[in-house]
Amino acid sequence: MQRSSFTESLADLKSRGVRLTPQRQMILRYLKETHEHPTAEQIFHQVSLEFSGISMATVYNTLHRLKELGVIRELSYGDMSSRYDGNDSEHAHLVCETCGKVVDVPCPPKATLESPELDAYGYAVGSYRLEFYGICPKCQAEEIAKGNPELN
Repeated sequence: MQRSSFTESLADLKSRGVRLTPQRQMILRYLKETHEHPTAEQIFHQVSLEFSGISMATVYNTLHRLKELGVIRELSYGDMSSRYDGNDSEHAHLVCETCGKVVDVPCPPKATLESPELDAYGYAVGSYRLEFYGICPKCQAEEIAKGNPELN
């Protein structure tokens, strides 16, 4: 699971003629250097610690643009707040159904997941999103401490 670094992503965007304001660079750096999957609000909070003049609109616009350019991914889980992933390699996610934490995990290449059943639909598959749902160790421990018999 080899993800592009901030430096590699920056060079790629520059080579494509993308305008890279200090705000865009800071947001991109944060997403490329974290292994978390933050919401836009979390990104705003983190980036505003170093760049006090940044607005929420700038964060949303930058996230939208970086997603369009393919250097980050947007993960939607139906709770009205997307999470953003700076890992641009093919990988799967573990999602905690209790706290919402998202963790990257390696997964098989697309070619090993394709099957004749998929071919029957006639789609030209370009990418996929594989997710596993469960309860993270921290939430399991909290449930056990509460006396939840299902996790004992």
